[in-house]
Amino acid sequence: MEQFISFIPGILSGLQMTVLVFLVTLIGSIPIGILVAIGMRSEYFVLRWIINAYIWIMPPLLLQLIFIYYGLSIVGITFSRFDAAIFAFIINYAAYLAEIFRGGLQAIPQGQLAAAQVLGLSKSQSFFRIILPQVIKIIVPPFGNEVINLVKDTSLIYVIGLGDILRAGSITASREVTLIPYLIVGVLYLLMTGFVTVLLRQSEKKLNRWR
Repeated sequence: MEQFISFIPGILSGLQMTVLVFLVTLIGSIPIGILVAIGMRSEYFVLRWIINAYIWIMPPLLLQLIFIYYGLSIVGITFSRFDAAIFAFIINYAAYLAEIFRGGLQAIPQGQLAAAQVLGLSKSQSFFRIILPQVIKIIVPPFGNEVINLVKDTSLIYVIGLGDILRAGSITASREVTLIPYLIVGVLYLLMTGFVTVLLRQSEKKLNRWR
């Protein structure tokens, strides 16, 4: 137990980076995902084609991290480790969230938008006051799954050398020749996933009141 406790401070030092990547990705990918989802319903074919191509060519996140940090440097485009991670995570998760938002938008009857405009609301007012609140309620379950996946995917930043909890645990395990640090890392990921799950379940219950 003493050995277990002695490993915790070093591993917790990497927790800040993990949480930071999670929060910045979430804050950055949500508005971009909404804009992309709206663009997918645009009347302009060229815009729809560009957006669909962006979503279609999106590679796995691990490959994307390696390409942005290591691959682009070959042609003179360099990112810091943190910037590369944030850029890769945001554009990757924005594409997935855009599909979720698009599904939510398609679930709203078009008549509601027409009715809101008849009542004198502008297109932006109709969207943000009538459409978007309903979309949020519809997409909470699939959105929650993506948020939980994001918690787990933050471990991928280890591949470009960012000091997250997995890297901290791996260094400690190699130095001390024990698997206990990996156990601590697993417990921390479990706690983070559980915390996010509880928040999402509570949000879903509150939204279910508005039927």
